[in-house]
Amino acid sequence: MQHIISSWFVQGMVKATSDMWLKGWDERNGGNISLRLLPEDIAPYQKDFYAEPRYEALSQAMPQLANHYFIVTGSGKFFRNVQLNPAENLVVLQVNGEGSGYRILWGLDKGGLPTSELAAHFQSHIVRMGVSAGKDRVIMHCHATNLIALSYVLELKNEVFTRELWEGSTECLVVFPDGVGIVPWMVPGTDGIGVSTAEQMQHHPLVLWPFHGIFGTGPTLDDAFGLIDTAEKSAEIMVKVRSMGGKKQTISSEELVALAKRFGVTPMASAVKL
Repeated sequence: MQHIISSWFVQGMVKATSDMWLKGWDERNGGNISLRLLPEDIAPYQKDFYAEPRYEALSQAMPQLANHYFIVTGSGKFFRNVQLNPAENLVVLQVNGEGSGYRILWGLDKGGLPTSELAAHFQSHIVRMGVSAGKDRVIMHCHATNLIALSYVLELKNEVFTRELWEGSTECLVVFPDGVGIVPWMVPGTDGIGVSTAEQMQHHPLVLWPFHGIFGTGPTLDDAFGLIDTAEKSAEIMVKVRSMGGKKQTISSEELVALAKRFGVTPMASAVKL
């Protein structure tokens, strides 16, 4: 008999949260992940759902997500503890038919709510569903140390931040040719920061929250994790370069164009031109 704990999506969330904590990206209750599930994903596990699911209203209706299922990290939950008790720290929910609220089907067995950034996740899911024709199913947020550090010293413009990361590691342009979007500093856990993040997600798979963290997206948990990991590695390199006195040589615009041509990607034009 299958149990939801052994499902690919619960085990995937266990691995992702553990990996992110071990990276040092998710101290205490920092960070959050949401994975959009398909009806066929959850169908074998309906026997594990609560007989009387708890209903919670959304702060604003999102009819585009009506009837969709998600697995999400819980608000105030520590990533390091997900592996110890997934049912306490994760939640499977379904948005209602109007998109005005959701039912908690499984998880949070000691109470609580999904991540306080649920509005930002849902708004970004809506955008990425359109941009990717439904392929992008993950929104991942964490406090990646070196990306945050660079937000204090780089000009907070999409093209400037993107170019710095592309120069930090050759693979970056290939992994995220659409670059990094940036929102101004905003109070987290609000509809406003969710709207601004979704606006950047329209064009970029990575969105920086200055002095706070990074949002990434992708079709799978591995894709979203790998995207953030690649950007964070480049940021770490650039932090070290600065500590050694700065760049004496780097990848040129012409070389970036040649790299893009070799791997068949179209890079963010404004970052190439710098």
